[in-house]
Amino acid sequence: MEIPRISIVEKQDRDKAISTLLLGFSTDPFVRWIFPLADNYAKVGPAFDAFGGGAIDSGSAFVANDFEGIALWMPPGVESDEERFIAEAEKYAAKERLEVFFQVLEKMEEYHPKENTWYLPIIGVDPISQGKGLGSQLMKAALERIDSEGLPAYLESSNPRNMSLYERCGFVTMGRIEIGECPPVHPMIREAR
Repeated sequence: MEIPRISIVEKQDRDKAISTLLLGFSTDPFVRWIFPLADNYAKVGPAFDAFGGGAIDSGSAFVANDFEGIALWMPPGVESDEERFIAEAEKYAAKERLEVFFQVLEKMEEYHPKENTWYLPIIGVDPISQGKGLGSQLMKAALERIDSEGLPAYLESSNPRNMSLYERCGFVTMGRIEIGECPPVHPMIREAR
C-alpha cells in the first residue's frame, strides 16, 4: 500500500476540504439522522466549516494526498463558530429532530475537556478512497504534533465503524450520548503523551 502524502490545508483550499468532508460524512449515522434528505445534506458545507473551519484558519487541518481525506484539528484556544454553526444547521436539519440535536450538542459540550486539549471536530475520507489507511495516516500526523506539545486530544465519534481506528490511536471512550431515536455519539479522550 502506498504511503499517503500528508500536508496542511491552505486557506485557499477551504472549499475542497469541506467538499471532501461532506462526501466522507454522507453515510455517517448521526449526521444523516439530522440531515436525512440528500438535497438538504448537500447544502450543509457551511455548517461543517463553522464547526471545524477554525482548524484551517489556524494551520492545523491535515489533508491526505489530493483531498482524499481531511482531518480538522483545533488546537487549544481555537473554537467552533457556534452561532454560525447553529444557524446553518437549522436551515437544513429535519425540523422535528432539532430539539434532540441541540440536546446532543449540550451533552457533547459537557464531555469536552476544560484544560488545554487538541480537539478533532471532523475527520473524513472520500468514500472512493476509504480502506487505504488514509484516516490512520491523518491521525498519525496530527498526533505526532500533539504529542510534541505534550497535550491530550479529544473527539466525538458519531460512527461506530470508526471507533476501532481511534482506539488504535490511543483514544478511550468516555461515555455514550444517546437521546431518543438519535444514533449514539461517543466522546473519546487520549491522554497527553
